[in-house]
Amino acid sequence: MTTPASETPVLRTPGLVDAHIHPDKTSWGDAWLSRRPAATLTDLIENDRATQHTFAMTVEDRAYALLRNAVENGTMAMRAQVDVSSELGIRNVEDVRAAAERLAPWLTVEIVAFPQFGLLRNPGTLEVMAASLDAGADLVGGIDPGGIEGDLHGHLDAVFGLADRAGRYVDIHLHDGGEDGLAQIREIARRTVAGGRQGRVTIGHAFALCDASLPSLGETLDRVAEAGIWIATCALGPDPVPDIDLLERHGVRLALGSDGVRDSWSPFGTGSMVDRAHLLAYRTGAITDGELERAFRLASSAGGEMLGLAELSDWAGPESGTRLEFAAESIAQLVVDRPAPIRVLRDGAQLTLP
Repeated sequence: MTTPASETPVLRTPGLVDAHIHPDKTSWGDAWLSRRPAATLTDLIENDRATQHTFAMTVEDRAYALLRNAVENGTMAMRAQVDVSSELGIRNVEDVRAAAERLAPWLTVEIVAFPQFGLLRNPGTLEVMAASLDAGADLVGGIDPGGIEGDLHGHLDAVFGLADRAGRYVDIHLHDGGEDGLAQIREIARRTVAGGRQGRVTIGHAFALCDASLPSLGETLDRVAEAGIWIATCALGPDPVPDIDLLERHGVRLALGSDGVRDSWSPFGTGSMVDRAHLLAYRTGAITDGELERAFRLASSAGGEMLGLAELSDWAGPESGTRLEFAAESIAQLVVDRPAPIRVLRDGAQLTLP
């Protein structure tokens, strides 16, 4: 028997937070993008470089289209990874900041100045990163100090040095796996503690933490927890996913993001963090209501805590003026069914977009 529409339960939840997204790369709103094959991370990066200037729409307009869709699906805050380089300059940062301002006050956006094409191996990029911090970027990014840059200490010296000079937090992409990846993570943790940077550093992806066979995994997780480092995972495609129970037992803080959305790296993604929570739950074998609810928490209040947003991390409950409303019986059902919210409210006002 079908439940009458008037009796459909309304579930009220915290707002959603995307802890790791690349809005400047998206093809959202533009023509279909045919992707080239890529066997390695280097191939993916070079495909990305080749795609940067092929879009008909501007970075601002594509980013706005994606961010708007995310807002309509309940995202209230995000950490945006935005490319800076000697070739691109600060254009992408300026455009993503402009797109974000068009969605204020509904969406809070932190921008990471991300050296996608290398920092040390791409001369001039460090200076562009410094300039981007005056042009709308909030955090200093980094990428695979070992696998991409080939100079662990030189890369971290540059990233942490710029962050310290500018008084900014750090968010480093780390795709490298195996014991080498774990060694890089431990060095990041060591520097975080030594510099008094606890709680101010995030590692995105951290695939090495997903390999339970590595002998030094437990020690590395303890170092990450001691340093207060956040791990941003995305559960994208064939990428490794963490053992969430194991990370929680070691006290590691985890948040969930979209990563790339319909860009040169992948044709998939929607910008909906309910979709992303569903994917994480599916890929980590979630069965119980508690496991499904945890996936939602990583897509909402955990990200709010990572970004330091009290209204999203310390939710005041169903009557809060900042909330989402869904036609669902429970958060577990919500994660499985993946509906869009029927109402989005922030600071007591209902979402209205032109």
